[in-house]
Amino acid sequence: MVLAIEQARKTVQLEMYLFRLDATGRCFVAALSAAAARGVDVRVSLDGWGSSQDAREIEAELAAAGCTVSIHAWRWWFLLRALARNHRKLLLVDELVAFVGGINVGDEYGVDGGAVGWADLAAEIRGGACRRLARELRRESVREPQGAIRVHLANRGGGWRLRRRYLEAFRGARTSIRLAQGYFLPNRQILRALIDAARRGVEVAVLLPEHSDVPFARLAMRYVYAPLLAGGVRIWQWNRSVLHAKAAVIDGRKLLVGSFNLEPLSLISMEDLVEADDAGAAAQGERWMRAHFALACAVEPGQLAGAGRSPGCAACSRRSSAGCAVRWSGCWCATASGSARLRKRS
Repeated sequence: MVLAIEQARKTVQLEMYLFRLDATGRCFVAALSAAAARGVDVRVSLDGWGSSQDAREIEAELAAAGCTVSIHAWRWWFLLRALARNHRKLLLVDELVAFVGGINVGDEYGVDGGAVGWADLAAEIRGGACRRLARELRRESVREPQGAIRVHLANRGGGWRLRRRYLEAFRGARTSIRLAQGYFLPNRQILRALIDAARRGVEVAVLLPEHSDVPFARLAMRYVYAPLLAGGVRIWQWNRSVLHAKAAVIDGRKLLVGSFNLEPLSLISMEDLVEADDAGAAAQGERWMRAHFALACAVEPGQLAGAGRSPGCAACSRRSSAGCAVRWSGCWCATASGSARLRKRS
């Protein structure tokens, strides 16, 4: 992402829920400032709640460098932080390349070479989907996304459209569903779609966090374990770091990834979602899934001490994460023609 900003010639548009002014954030500020200095039109939108710790300082530094900066719902964050948040994580450069997914700007992803980074991923997109995304970000009238690679945006209250993409994918699954969710509080329709898929013979595997950066979310998620396991859905728990991913691979042919969580707040926030009907892109997402499932701990129905209770995993808790090889965020490049490749970052 930083390299793309450094190579920008005309425009840079960054929308970021959480932007920290740590080592990673400083790299972004430097790249954005340098782009503005050489005449690139740089526009940055931060969320007033997610970036509240450093938003004003970031705004001051970027504005002084010539960037246009807005802080979403800053003035009324104490009243509207849940209703008005901009939860997107996207970067668009020269209307030619875009990065869309769950990755924020911060050292949490292990890029400093220290602790195991958060488990997350984002898509790097090139081609016609970027030009359509640019028009939509400018609030121009656009038709529904077409082609193999589609980027969906939701404004306040529009998250139901993104949830519908997941729901239709689950209902249409024939062989496999691999789902990774850092915050998983699905409604009855999503639960039913996953269970129905498992009962018709689809292999349904869900990766959930053993611990979370949002304790309430982890507590609430425990209530989905019992119905899913009873319905034939397999659950794994990730304990190597914070699981922040929001992605799914369906039948090895469709990939969904973005900022959108299968939980209520994403229905009323500004969100993004990439939908790729492309075997190459899905294969890259499948690799990310398999690598993380392999290092997670399977949850068995017998481990549940009571209805709705999520188990700890004794086997996982005994493992040391010191030797963990998965410290990267997966990122695949999908072009308008449908080709794709995986890029690993440590």
